[in-house]
Amino acid sequence: MTVPTNTRLTFGGVQVREDLSDIIYNISPMDTPFMSGAGKGSCSNTLFEWQKDELAAAAANQKLEGDDPASLAVAEPTKLTNQTQISEKAVQTSGTAEAVDWAGRKSSQAYQLAKRAKEIKRDMELMLTGEDVKAAGAAGVARKTAALMSWLGDATAADSNIIDGSAGTPIANAGDGTAVAAPAGADAVLTMDMVNDCVQQVWEAGGNPDIIMCDASLKVKMSALAGSVVADLVTNHDKASPAHAVNSVDVIVTDFGTFKIVPSRLCLANQLYLLDFDFWSVDYLRPFQTETLAKTGDSVKQMMVAEYGLRGKNGQANGSVIGIKAA
Repeated sequence: MTVPTNTRLTFGGVQVREDLSDIIYNISPMDTPFMSGAGKGSCSNTLFEWQKDELAAAAANQKLEGDDPASLAVAEPTKLTNQTQISEKAVQTSGTAEAVDWAGRKSSQAYQLAKRAKEIKRDMELMLTGEDVKAAGAAGVARKTAALMSWLGDATAADSNIIDGSAGTPIANAGDGTAVAAPAGADAVLTMDMVNDCVQQVWEAGGNPDIIMCDASLKVKMSALAGSVVADLVTNHDKASPAHAVNSVDVIVTDFGTFKIVPSRLCLANQLYLLDFDFWSVDYLRPFQTETLAKTGDSVKQMMVAEYGLRGKNGQANGSVIGIKAA
């Protein structure tokens, strides 16, 4: 077929309006499993403190009738401290940019501030699940809050809840926010024995974690180790349902507890965490807030800021396997 002479086509038109959606599509992940699971608390100083304690080891306790017992030498609770740290992002928008009609948002400044708040939350997840140790800061030096890994372990390797996969044994760590243990050698392929060893160490210390958190590659490895199930064709009365294969394990049952396996995009690679979220909280000196900064011209400048620290209430209730890889 041919197009009749002088038929107007869109190809030569210059007045066709653009079709720009009022929806802005953003696929950046916003899941922060550690922060979502941990409690939310508050503090009133840049240095905040708490205490942990433990019972004496169980022992034979048979005494004489009429005995006059001697007083026990008792240990005081251990005081732990951490520092708050500040996270911030600033956005500046010209008066003209605020006045024009934007697609997908009424205010460019408000839209950018909302994005910055989400970015700070992801920054926090990355840092809190990392290996930073506490730092008091100084003029020109930022304070740092001690992260998850610095609260795990024990000064005695035999009692530690950190399993070094590269050596296949527990590894000592102070567990007070001041240091982070490093693997003794090259990363080893993760095995269920490593996971079970860590679970047992935490259980023997008195902990009952129920979450295993790790990155994507180790989540896949955990599914392979725990075993996959291929479902048979299921017949429901007179109609068969489609067959399906299950190649993922989200819950594992060990000798010392049942664990939900939670993948994290922002946690450290080459290690997994055994977590009891009852023993973690993110404490805020200043919760998320927007501060409008001094106006210096034809623009508006605002800062999204939060000041917070991690409270590792008792690291021995949690554990980690370090120095590992998926393959």
